[in-house]
Amino acid sequence: MKKEELQQLARQVRKDVLWEIFSAQSGHPGGSLSAADLGTVLFFDEMDITKENAQGQKRDRLVFSKGHAAPLLYALLCEKGLLEKDDLTTFRRINTRLQGHPNMNYIDGVDMSTGSLGQGISAAVGMALANRLDGNTHRIYALLGDGECQEGEVWEALMSAAHYQFDNLCVIIDHNGLQIDGKVDDVMKVDSLYDKAIAFGCHALQINGHDMDAIKTAFAQARQIQGKPTVIIADTIKGKGVSFMENEAGWHGKAPNATQFEQAIKDLGGDAQW
Repeated sequence: MKKEELQQLARQVRKDVLWEIFSAQSGHPGGSLSAADLGTVLFFDEMDITKENAQGQKRDRLVFSKGHAAPLLYALLCEKGLLEKDDLTTFRRINTRLQGHPNMNYIDGVDMSTGSLGQGISAAVGMALANRLDGNTHRIYALLGDGECQEGEVWEALMSAAHYQFDNLCVIIDHNGLQIDGKVDDVMKVDSLYDKAIAFGCHALQINGHDMDAIKTAFAQARQIQGKPTVIIADTIKGKGVSFMENEAGWHGKAPNATQFEQAIKDLGGDAQW
């Protein structure tokens, strides 16, 4: 897709995210908005998932390891045609399919139930192994948060992926520098993620996670790498696109009120398209 088309889609995805969280008066806007450009390129330019093949194995798969960003995943699935717009208003309701963290048993296109941070990447490594054993040439993607990289399991998984040369695995780290308790560096420093990924035997790239061309180029390069997994460290802004949410750790897991919601939609260019 053209850069302008992806940017327009990402704006709508962000509006969908806000609508979900505002409707539920619960959820995680900050990290959903920061990764919206990454998710948009994945779903609309990189991965081959469609409504028709969503239940099958012969397609690329994505593990949302940062499962609290479920509003973003649901928004992407909606814009891809795997969910209806009305479904978004059921986010976090009793008996809804759109749980606060993704549940693979309820929605086509949710490839792994996630929410306990650090575990998703291990599932992605297992999927990469399964594809190799099955002769399935489709790729596996995993989206992590930078605060999540404080979990030791993340590095065990990367060590395994490099050891077994899973070049069908691409890990994307949403590097927005904030987590629920404040700055990642203040809670438990994880940088340099680039140097760590190299040291663990991975191919590493560091990009602007809001630059559509840079994201597309990184994914294209990852496809060409042989003999090792790729880790893309995407520098992003928490709450990207909403003036009062940007770079504010307090918007990690808080819903906007009516006035704030109206301002947020205005920041993104007008009314949400339903």
